[in-house]
Amino acid sequence: MSINVEMGPSVYEQGVTRLLESYRAIPPDGTVRLAKKTSNLFRRRAANPHPGLDVSGLGGVVSVDPNARTAEVAGMCTYEDLVAATLPYGLAPLVVPQLKTITLGGAVTGLGIESTSFRSGLPHESVLEIDVLTGAGEIITATPTNEHADLFFGFPNSYGTLGYSVRLKIELEPVKPFVELRHVRFTDLESLVSTMTLIVDKKSYDGMPVDYLDGVVFSADESYLVLGRQTDDESIPLSDYTGNDIYYRSIQHDPSATPKTDRLTIHDYLWRWDTDWFWCSRAFGTQNPKIRRFWPRRWLRSSFYWKLIALDHRYNIGDRLGARKGLPPSERVVQDIEVPIDRTVEFVDWFLENVPIEPIWLCPLRLREPLPPGADPHRPWPLYPLDPGRTYVNVGFWSAVPVTPDQPGYANRQIEKRVAELDGHKSLYSESFYPPEEFAQLYGGKRYGQLKAKYDPQSRLLDLYSKAVKSQ
Repeated sequence: MSINVEMGPSVYEQGVTRLLESYRAIPPDGTVRLAKKTSNLFRRRAANPHPGLDVSGLGGVVSVDPNARTAEVAGMCTYEDLVAATLPYGLAPLVVPQLKTITLGGAVTGLGIESTSFRSGLPHESVLEIDVLTGAGEIITATPTNEHADLFFGFPNSYGTLGYSVRLKIELEPVKPFVELRHVRFTDLESLVSTMTLIVDKKSYDGMPVDYLDGVVFSADESYLVLGRQTDDESIPLSDYTGNDIYYRSIQHDPSATPKTDRLTIHDYLWRWDTDWFWCSRAFGTQNPKIRRFWPRRWLRSSFYWKLIALDHRYNIGDRLGARKGLPPSERVVQDIEVPIDRTVEFVDWFLENVPIEPIWLCPLRLREPLPPGADPHRPWPLYPLDPGRTYVNVGFWSAVPVTPDQPGYANRQIEKRVAELDGHKSLYSESFYPPEEFAQLYGGKRYGQLKAKYDPQSRLLDLYSKAVKSQ
């Protein structure tokens, strides 16, 4: 039996009605965009002269079916709200991206990743069906086997250029109340990557199961794998990183010590990175104990830091303060890339030598097996073509470097070049600099053009290159 949570079908249907009415109100020659106040994108975009799509009624969970282990979710529902609805049943999405305000629709159309991705792939791989508002103004249901299967497989990484998700039906998995962590230190990257490779293959380490796996590189000779194991053992004290303690600092330990252990509730584990936006809260001074003591706890979350970033973008605050200290302007380097696991050491070594940013995040991933029925066995998700049966590592780095005079975006361009040389891809949520031909080769090419012509024949939505590279 399906159990209604937070919003029922009738509330959802009202939201759909408002969405369609707002679409029809946009002039035929106007570009269709969402009218949303928040975003997890790090690329600037031109202002929209027309009202956007009203998605205000599509922000909740429609229903949870604990027996079937599924949930029906409105497209603008955040993972924070979804997790709050599923954990009381002992269930969670198969992949929960790290930040609370990421929406399901955003994670599917723009990709998401987390420490279950080595066993559960990416968020779009646990979608069973999806309702999409296309550029033609129609809401269609896409599944792996129906007449819109081409859109089902082509929707991930389309970033709203083929349509917007209105409703998603997703799989859930059972979870235990706690996660026990082991922080395993490495003094060289080769050993870390070889250990990661074994864990991905065996789903265990040193005789213990591994349910969650990610890592942090602090320097070339200090890096960690964080191994998580679900447990219902209540005998071990719990840690709390939602207040004065900082999660990523808890990972580090003396190299002569045995692997450090820790334990969190499943809720706090899923959101362990959100409190300090990984380590990016350093930029706002909140990791200074004197400031943190008085910083309201409700502001220790990524959504508030986003507001500060928006102010910096608007008024160029960081560069102005830096100029007073005689510092050059900065180039923002906020990216997530994927390279094959056997090329990870090459990339990280190059990065540490050429880009002055630390720490960096590592997260292994593999596409789920078996593939959905009807999937192309060689390229199941054509707009982000990861190879089935191959392990990749997501490398995340989020900071800024001094600008290179007369070479706009120099660091980002060099990263793009190096990633391509290593047979990798990068996510498109931030600034990109690819020329059109290379971009098409990497992100769908002819297949994307066919989908665009079919589902947005009047080009009411921006195309992917315009959105991701030109920032229109």
